[in-house]
Amino acid sequence: MAGFNSKSSQNLQLRMAQHQQEQQQLLDVNAKRKSGSSNDPLSKYMCRVCGRGDSEDFMLLCDGCDDSYHTFCLEPPLSEIPKGEWRCPKCVADEVSKPSEAFGFEQAAQEYTLQQFGEMADQFKSEYFNMPVHLVSSEYIETEFWRIVSAIDEDVTVEYGADLHTMDHGSGFPTEGSPDKWSAADEKYIKSGWNLNNLPVLPGSVLGHINTDISGMMVPWMYVGMCFATFCWHNEDHWSYSINYLHWGEPKTWYGVPGSRADDFEDAMKQAAPELFHSQPDLLHQLVTIMNPNILMGAGVPVYRMDQKAGEFIVTFPRAYHAGFNQGYNFAEAVNFAPADWLAMGRACVEHYSILHRYCVFSHDELVCKMTTKASDLDLMIAISTYKDLLKMYDAEKEYRRVVLSWGVTECERVAFELIPDDAKLCDFCKTTCFLSAITCVCSKDRLVCLKHYDMLCDCAPRYHTLKFRYTLDEIPVMMTHLKERSDEYEQWVNNLKEGITLDPKKKMDLDDLNELLLEAEVKQFPMTSVYEAALKAKSRADKCAEVAKKLANPSVRTRTRNSDESKFKVTLDELELFADEMDSLSVRIKEGAGIRILIEKLKLFKEKATELLAIETPNIDDLKACLDMGSRIDIELPEICLLNVCLERRKWLDQVQSCTSDNEDAASIIWTVDYLNKTIEAGEKLLKHEDVETHLISLKNLKLRYKEWEQKASDLLHSKHKILIEDICRIYALAAKIKIHLPSMPALRDLLRKTNDWMAKAKAFRTQDEYIYLDELEALVRKGENLPVILKEIKYLHAHAEEAKQFKKKVAKQFLKKSSIIELLEAFVPRFDVVTIPSKGRKKHFKAEHTITRSQFAVILNIQPNELKDTVSVMKALRQKEEEEIRKVKNLRDLNFLKKSNDTEDGVQRYCVCHSTWDSGIMIQCHLCLEYFHCK
Repeated sequence: MAGFNSKSSQNLQLRMAQHQQEQQQLLDVNAKRKSGSSNDPLSKYMCRVCGRGDSEDFMLLCDGCDDSYHTFCLEPPLSEIPKGEWRCPKCVADEVSKPSEAFGFEQAAQEYTLQQFGEMADQFKSEYFNMPVHLVSSEYIETEFWRIVSAIDEDVTVEYGADLHTMDHGSGFPTEGSPDKWSAADEKYIKSGWNLNNLPVLPGSVLGHINTDISGMMVPWMYVGMCFATFCWHNEDHWSYSINYLHWGEPKTWYGVPGSRADDFEDAMKQAAPELFHSQPDLLHQLVTIMNPNILMGAGVPVYRMDQKAGEFIVTFPRAYHAGFNQGYNFAEAVNFAPADWLAMGRACVEHYSILHRYCVFSHDELVCKMTTKASDLDLMIAISTYKDLLKMYDAEKEYRRVVLSWGVTECERVAFELIPDDAKLCDFCKTTCFLSAITCVCSKDRLVCLKHYDMLCDCAPRYHTLKFRYTLDEIPVMMTHLKERSDEYEQWVNNLKEGITLDPKKKMDLDDLNELLLEAEVKQFPMTSVYEAALKAKSRADKCAEVAKKLANPSVRTRTRNSDESKFKVTLDELELFADEMDSLSVRIKEGAGIRILIEKLKLFKEKATELLAIETPNIDDLKACLDMGSRIDIELPEICLLNVCLERRKWLDQVQSCTSDNEDAASIIWTVDYLNKTIEAGEKLLKHEDVETHLISLKNLKLRYKEWEQKASDLLHSKHKILIEDICRIYALAAKIKIHLPSMPALRDLLRKTNDWMAKAKAFRTQDEYIYLDELEALVRKGENLPVILKEIKYLHAHAEEAKQFKKKVAKQFLKKSSIIELLEAFVPRFDVVTIPSKGRKKHFKAEHTITRSQFAVILNIQPNELKDTVSVMKALRQKEEEEIRKVKNLRDLNFLKKSNDTEDGVQRYCVCHSTWDSGIMIQCHLCLEYFHCK
């Protein structure tokens, strides 16, 4: 575990950054004042800036030199008296001018187990913020961290378990060396590419070709952090990529500067603390310098921030400076990796290290040459990058050797540098690890320099120097042969893509040719580069366009019926033209493009025809159907289809309405039904607004309104509680003729009017005709009139006439019938054609039932047909004849009865009464009509 003292490293450097300009100004002022006041004993009580001794409450006394300064005279001014010891700018400058000592982190004296460190870290955070650790917000911790860093008079010491070797302590990821520690579910992570133990040596990583396990680069390091534990501004060794995984614990806050702005970052740091970088040019490589991101952003350097939570990866790119701190107890693991594109950055880094005289972690040239010997086993992108890097190396080496030979070196010696330890083949001047060549001298055979610094080894003449080389200049091109073949093959493939994927219609390749190139890339396992990705995107875009174009231009794939607006592809003409333009803008050529152009011409022809029809006020229905049929055969979303359908529906509706409402004979014979009228109105309301439609809708609605009004009036008449006038019925009936619609109440009203007219006709006939009707028929006619809900003027007369006849009948019955008589009045008045014997008292009822005269018997008596009974003329004529015949018979009977007593019968005795007894049979009375004698009994 390593300890971190903020005062010894961070605060000191921040002081220097903040007071750099202040120091120079105050030194100049102090020098002038000292020259004039060195002999004045009171001068030490005067402010060294303004020269006054007032405002003693704001006077500061330096703990180093006892000079006095006003707090408001300092640059920048102090808002309050600092706590603890305070040094004036002069003392700070003196301290800075002393020989520099190494800055860094102190090694902690105490060792911890992971549990002990966690308890200590949680206790520190809880006590520092005076609250449970989980309640402290990330923003509060970040604010407090930078406050501590900026505070000159405040010390906070934390500890950081950094750079823990996984080979010594184990890894947070499952490895094959410790299968007993992991569950079966973790076994899939043992060989996962995201396992940081595997990532550096994956097939696409350059670091996999380094034989030695470089700790931190090829072998992960672990980090156990606590609150405020810091990693200072730095970038990775050899400007490689890095990846950090937070296994568990509280977040880790990162600040990063893009690698493209690394020079700006270094300039800003040097401007903030020039003395430090003057004494230690490689200060940023020592991981001991921290600076507030706000200062860097103030200098124009972009800084990005990120909170890394448990389970998240953070990746840094080549030369990207980064720094940060831990928000609490956590556990992370990190390692470097180097894909093919790093090789160029790696060579630039070696040159940068040479300028700074910094040691390399490994020999870049040796790595490249080693990969060259395994060209067939290399990943294609690594092979291509290796070939390009080898060319740069060869060109530089050829130039360096030319310069050295022209300088005068004549001795050469082949040396197997890969067998020499790295410490023994370092350039004595720039500390670069030599591999391709080096310069030695007889004066010091244990020292060597790189060819770039051939004249920095010693002062001996060139003839005493020896050029030691690993390969001759003729051998290096041979080494590149296989790499060149693979690179040329790939470059040819790339060139074919670049030449064929173009916007120039004359040069662009067909989609089929592009598919062949992509198939070649798949078979030969070409890497996924930007050109490859562009080709795939071009293919994907072209495939989509080709598929859509094929379906649009090919009617066999239509899914829409002729009269349906639903289509598989809802594309307007404008969108189709844009689609055609898009096909023209494709970087490859598709054969379906011609079909789309033909389709566009069809659409334009359809639109012209549709526009002509829509401009006509009343277009022909057949023309509309033909145009719709033309449009429906095209599987394109056409606005005109909807408009034409609307126009067609409007024409059908208008024709339908006009066929029922016009004045011609055919229309006059058509009667609307209520349901049909409602449906027609509803259909018209669904149509788009149009003058003709609105006019007919108003007419239909008025018709419906008149229908409702007529129905209401008819219903009121038919269901009136009082009798109604015949004139009202006739008026309502007359109105119905003007309403061309089926009226539900019309049958009932017509039936009532018919019955009323029939009754009135019969009543009129009764008053005007000479013949008489029967009383029962008259009574039936009166009852029928009374049942009608109509006021009938004749009913009073008929009712009175019937009452008069009934009164007359009563009077006649009273005159001619006894009260208990079983003989009806008709029987009393009907002419006699026989004499019946009246039965005894007990048989009267039965007698009446058997001998009551019916109409048919009455017709027989009158000697007429039963149907002639309705003809009063025939009845009265027959009745008169029967009356005359009866009178004649009665006269004859009177004559016979009158002569009874004087004439003898056959047996010589006269018979009287209905019992045919003799005269002496009892008391006898004589009938005044027939002069017959009857017994009183």
